[in-house]
Amino acid sequence: MIKKAVIPAAGYGTRFLPITKSQPKEMIPIVDTPVIQYVVEEAVASGITDILMIIGKGKRAIEEHFDRSPELEESLQQKQKLDILEKIKKISKLANIHFVWQKEMNGLGDAIRYAKYHVGNEPFAVLLGDTLIGGNGDPITKQLMDVYDRYNGSVVALEKVDPNLVNRYGVIDGKPMENDIFLANDWVEKPNPEEAPSNFAVASRYVFTPEIFDYLEKTGRGKNNEIQLTDAMRAMVKDQAMYGLKIDGTRYDIGNKMGFLKTNIIYGLQDEEIGDELKIWLKKFVEKI
Repeated sequence: MIKKAVIPAAGYGTRFLPITKSQPKEMIPIVDTPVIQYVVEEAVASGITDILMIIGKGKRAIEEHFDRSPELEESLQQKQKLDILEKIKKISKLANIHFVWQKEMNGLGDAIRYAKYHVGNEPFAVLLGDTLIGGNGDPITKQLMDVYDRYNGSVVALEKVDPNLVNRYGVIDGKPMENDIFLANDWVEKPNPEEAPSNFAVASRYVFTPEIFDYLEKTGRGKNNEIQLTDAMRAMVKDQAMYGLKIDGTRYDIGNKMGFLKTNIIYGLQDEEIGDELKIWLKKFVEKI
């Protein structure tokens, strides 16, 4: 049973400057909850109990968010704001959360290398800290874990994208098996549309065997002079079976402004407190445009 997860959250968030000059992009709220809390809740709902976050300079707010705040709790208690108090207490009890600092911004592959000694010789999940995946049924991380249990191999979440947009993503070169599962032959980073082996893009969730660390150690600097996770995956798939699972749901990329705004609207419409009021306002606003 997979119990450990790694959440890389060390990037600069340059697409959200100036707010990310002092505020981690992972702490940007969707309605009233930071993106990274949703990610942690997905991991916990999947059965994860132990989470390592890879953070960097300027990310201290993430640590503070998942720690207790006795002064705030006492204040809420005195004001009898017990519903909010319960929400605040719940955050620090979600899982055993640990932090390690990525000393230099050397890419996603380098960030995951920092988890080697924490993970040990166990399979583990990776969830990117700026992406949400919504849908019906089990969380996507749980679905990946189920595929791992069935095939005993690393598995990556896949999203079907517009063929003309594959040059924005890493994609799988593989063959369909059953139940939206693919057997990977290769992984291709941002191919030209006319050369892409598929339009199934890697969708920010992974389950790896611990051998991925061996390949990351051997991976040199690639695109943007960084250690790319895709390069390690390309080497790994030559030696052992790897799989992809087409997600049954919607991926929300909070790492860009348009994705952030769309996600806030969607989650706002689903919010019990403000959803109905927002729907009425939004309809009237659109009619005036």
